[in-house]
Amino acid sequence: MRKLLLAVAAAAILVAPVLAQAQSPIVIKFSHVVANDTPKGKGALKFKELAEKYTDGKVKIEVYPNSSLYKDKEEIEALQLGSVQMLAPSTAKFAPLGIKEFEALDLPWLFKDDETYSSAMKGTVGKWLFQKLEAKGITGLAYWDNGFHMVSSNRALTKPEDFKGLKFRISGSKIADQYFRLMGSIPQIMAFSEVYQALQTGVVDGCENTASNYLTQKFYEVQKDITVSYHAHLQYAVIVNSKFWSGLPPDIRTQLEKAMVDATEYTNQIAHQENEDALAEIKKTGKTKLHYLTDADRKAWQEAMQPTYKWAKGRVGQEVLDLVAKELDVKMN
Repeated sequence: MRKLLLAVAAAAILVAPVLAQAQSPIVIKFSHVVANDTPKGKGALKFKELAEKYTDGKVKIEVYPNSSLYKDKEEIEALQLGSVQMLAPSTAKFAPLGIKEFEALDLPWLFKDDETYSSAMKGTVGKWLFQKLEAKGITGLAYWDNGFHMVSSNRALTKPEDFKGLKFRISGSKIADQYFRLMGSIPQIMAFSEVYQALQTGVVDGCENTASNYLTQKFYEVQKDITVSYHAHLQYAVIVNSKFWSGLPPDIRTQLEKAMVDATEYTNQIAHQENEDALAEIKKTGKTKLHYLTDADRKAWQEAMQPTYKWAKGRVGQEVLDLVAKELDVKMN
């Protein structure tokens, strides 16, 4: 009898941690490189709120903003290794994986407005691009909007010739590299977390980004001039480790998918207004001068950057360019 009781007690000791583990929440680490007070930052926090609510606390989302967990050069590898479960990198970050087709989204003057962008990403283009990620162990969940790029320096940039000889930080897109070169400048790839100091010390002369990022990263403090050019679009892809995602209980995954749909709708709705508010806030500080392109200026920029479209064929391939051209009704050459 004593042996039987000991055996039961030993079994209970072994089973207890398993039961505790089964009852403990599933932790999802969500890493990104921008501030909480941006469209992406707010989107990540909204997803956390909804995911924990919809799963009744069975899932815990840990959000790590501002490169506090991984820099943008490191995070995709960390996702593939399972060190982090969820990211929202700019779509330009997929080229080092061998998926250069995403860079088609960086073509200058491609999207007429946020609605045009949103329609394309919900349609054939967005779905086709996400399929490319599967072979890399990555599942695409959603596209998040962050509006259009502005460009800055310590001198006014209104004509193509104003760019000549200036060093510009880019996130890594070869498309952006190309259109900056066509403007006569020197693009340099740099981690987002390093940009402020590089601008402050003159390692680079300028950069491109959205108004919300200029404000929250305080780039306006170290740039005397910002041109509200809206020459290219910035979008993020919310991605997850495929093995982790497929290993979740189906009911949990369904609830998380619903949370992502709702968080995406929220993020994309606020993106435009967040950038408008950020622009007004930057103007109010008086630390940097805002410049706007005339119709003639815009036409000159478009003509200077136009060869990027022809060059892109050798970079991203004809198939994705044909898809984008059909979806947006634009000419690629």
